[in-house]
Amino acid sequence: MDLDTRFPAISDLRARAKRRIPHFVFEYLDSATGREDQHRRNQSALADIKFWPSILDGEHVADLSTTFLGREYPLPFGCAPVGMSGIMWPGAEKLLAKGCSTVGIPYCMSTVATVVPETLAPFIGDQGWFQLYMPKDKEIRSDMVRRAKEAGFHSLILTVDVPSESRRERQRRANLTIPPKVNAAMVWSMMTHPEWTIGTLKEGIPSLKFCEDYAKDMEATSVAHAGHVIRGNPTWDDIAWMREKWEGPLLVKGIQKPEDAIRLMGLGVDAIWVSNHSGRQFDGGPASIECLADIRAAVPDAPIVFDSGVTGGLDILRALALGADFVMLGRAFHYAVGALGAKGPEHLVQILEKDMRSCMAQIGARDLKGLSERLFRPAP
Repeated sequence: MDLDTRFPAISDLRARAKRRIPHFVFEYLDSATGREDQHRRNQSALADIKFWPSILDGEHVADLSTTFLGREYPLPFGCAPVGMSGIMWPGAEKLLAKGCSTVGIPYCMSTVATVVPETLAPFIGDQGWFQLYMPKDKEIRSDMVRRAKEAGFHSLILTVDVPSESRRERQRRANLTIPPKVNAAMVWSMMTHPEWTIGTLKEGIPSLKFCEDYAKDMEATSVAHAGHVIRGNPTWDDIAWMREKWEGPLLVKGIQKPEDAIRLMGLGVDAIWVSNHSGRQFDGGPASIECLADIRAAVPDAPIVFDSGVTGGLDILRALALGADFVMLGRAFHYAVGALGAKGPEHLVQILEKDMRSCMAQIGARDLKGLSERLFRPAP
């Protein structure tokens, strides 16, 4: 199969994933919340950012390598955390971790993954980031990060933009809970997707195994965020507490306001992660990219990660041009593994890399520095 001809874009991977995985699984991955206006704004606001084309630049070979938090990366992007990854495709977390490690880019495991950190230890290489929904119980949170560290995850990401469950209406209509409450429609969907079903039965019914280690009596009462059983509602004091406990790089994810970025850096956080949870938590906020430039201006020396709405290599360049140092993609990597299984992550990386190289040639950029100078800014 010529993957580059059949699936040259993320939209192609999404379309094939939709055909290959059951409806209730696709709805979980693809949906946002409310009318999904913010999900669309994330993409349209990125699309509004333009570069000046360049001409007569001679032979062009772009350098896409970057340094982030003291580590060298061949590409400026990685795989963002997505809860319940293992429901997307059998063994998805292992496939994604191995794929990212092979390429040399970060893989970020979610607290609410369907595996425990120890399961991924053989697959992450030196590319493991761990995302934490901070539990209320300090002993639980301490033990979680201890296990992540001992499994080889070197960077800790605290997600702070989930103060409560979101509605995620499409997901509710699909009747998805963890563990799944099977009904006739789900049985039919699984029967008509035998490769996913057989593989899932072999891998084991997906459940939030890491959370279950700390909440043995967890019930499937939420279609929004099953990890809520142990999750707390962190405060600024908890950020300071975690800074004292975690010795490696500490990133805080879900930042949209400059004043929050300033305060976090004052607490010793190593990097700011600009994100609106890809429109999955709140439908009434700004596009993630609309927040980026002001946050960069507020914390000019802070390392910044960006996500939300990225649909190709050009969007990665747009985010870098507006002040991001690194870009993470969640849905795209999961479309890839749903569409192509083990071949998906590497193929997605090739799509993004080729798109970036092509676009950089068009704008005359030979490396990632100075992209902001190539932005098209019409006269007022």
